[in-house]
Amino acid sequence: MTVSVVPGIYSIARFSPRTDIPRAVFSGKGFVSVTRTAEEISVVCETVSVGALRPDSVDGGWALVKIEGPLDFSLTGVLESLAAPLAKASISIFAVSTFDTDYVLVRETERDRALAELSSAGFTVARD
Repeated sequence: MTVSVVPGIYSIARFSPRTDIPRAVFSGKGFVSVTRTAEEISVVCETVSVGALRPDSVDGGWALVKIEGPLDFSLTGVLESLAAPLAKASISIFAVSTFDTDYVLVRETERDRALAELSSAGFTVARD
């Protein structure tokens, strides 16, 4: 499988579940993920966009790593195949899945080491 880094620095923001997320979060071209549960709303977006959202809390400084897809739903263990070598290297992740593929966020400061670990684990790392 091939992984690539999506350009930009990302933040993970938390909101009350009653928050109306502004449509402006979707106005850019970058990656945005919004997940709502009974307890919270989580938004992943480029850090430059998060200020206008006024989150309850935010954690910035993440790089976004994409598994090149689309991936078939019958595939198993895809996310685990990324998570395991990164966990073994003590690299924390935040995972996001879409219909077509999976993404993991790693600390920007750990990006190059994470890519090296994934390469060692057999992933092809697409470079800019």
